[in-house]
Amino acid sequence: MSNVPVIDLSLLKGDNNEREKLFKDLRYAAHTIGFFYLVGHDVDWNLCQRLFALSQEFFALPLEEKLKISIDNSPHFRGYTQVGGEYTLGSKDWREELDLGFERDTKDSNLPAYMRLHGPNQWLSSQKELRETFYLWQEQTTNMGLTLLRAFSLALYGKEDVFDALFKEDIYQHVKLIHYPGIAKEGETYSQATQGVGAHKDDGFLTLLMIDKVSGLQVQLDSGEWIDVGHKDKAFVINIGEFLELATNGYLKATMHRVKSPLKGQDRISIPMFLGAQLDKKIPIFKLPKHLQKEMRGIENDPTNPLIPEIGWNYLKHRLRSHKEVAKKFYSDIYDPQNPANPIKTSALQQSLLG
Repeated sequence: MSNVPVIDLSLLKGDNNEREKLFKDLRYAAHTIGFFYLVGHDVDWNLCQRLFALSQEFFALPLEEKLKISIDNSPHFRGYTQVGGEYTLGSKDWREELDLGFERDTKDSNLPAYMRLHGPNQWLSSQKELRETFYLWQEQTTNMGLTLLRAFSLALYGKEDVFDALFKEDIYQHVKLIHYPGIAKEGETYSQATQGVGAHKDDGFLTLLMIDKVSGLQVQLDSGEWIDVGHKDKAFVINIGEFLELATNGYLKATMHRVKSPLKGQDRISIPMFLGAQLDKKIPIFKLPKHLQKEMRGIENDPTNPLIPEIGWNYLKHRLRSHKEVAKKFYSDIYDPQNPANPIKTSALQQSLLG
């Protein structure tokens, strides 16, 4: 396979033949490569373009202005990160970003540490239009993601509510507005020096990604080859997260991907939404029908990225690895910097799971 499939979500509203085509396409794309373009969604594309433009305006602000809402101020991992301020598996990512999510308040200090992920976003007072546009886009894109998740439920199990128990209330969601400044030279290959973001799998269930026309996203095939995933007009790029892989015992594929920095003189904007679930839930394996069970691969055991079935702890693991200063400042009670793969103290994790 050298091309990323295209899937039309509008077929979900069609007749039985159209719905069956959608379900077949979903099974194929999510099982074989774990990435696909999604068209036929109900997200207002003019709204998407406006969010792109306002994100560019934000990143064009002076650094000292953006640092007023530094992520280092937030125990919820919300706010601005300057270029080189985030890490993937210990290496710096050459991008800047604004991390956002749902506005949820949890003040009970007796709750597990992962509940600190809920909280307010940080905004500059001058960015009222960006804030308002983001929340409109967030609502529409979240609805699209939940619709797509129901389509997966139908495609795999023949009913639309298989995953519903994990999404009843106070779901966790992580969004990034990202700017990749151009640092690569013509002909230069991907390396640590041109790492926009390092190779990784996404946490969560589904990633709903908007990318602009500047290339950079690359996906790894089973053969080990890396292929480019470019821009497609009015399409989201969708990829499977670790939890959906776990829930289907490896039938759906969470795929390694990375971003190469743009060429010097270019800038790249991307906006991923990581669709999560309730932090206090544990991911069960939803047994597939017999005709699909033979294609289950099981869960890959990656010592550099151990998968924790408890949703909140797995999300927190990723945040602690990516933002070490926030981890040291707000999570000293459970943070273990000596364990880069899973920097959560064993005692804290065990106490929470037993309690």
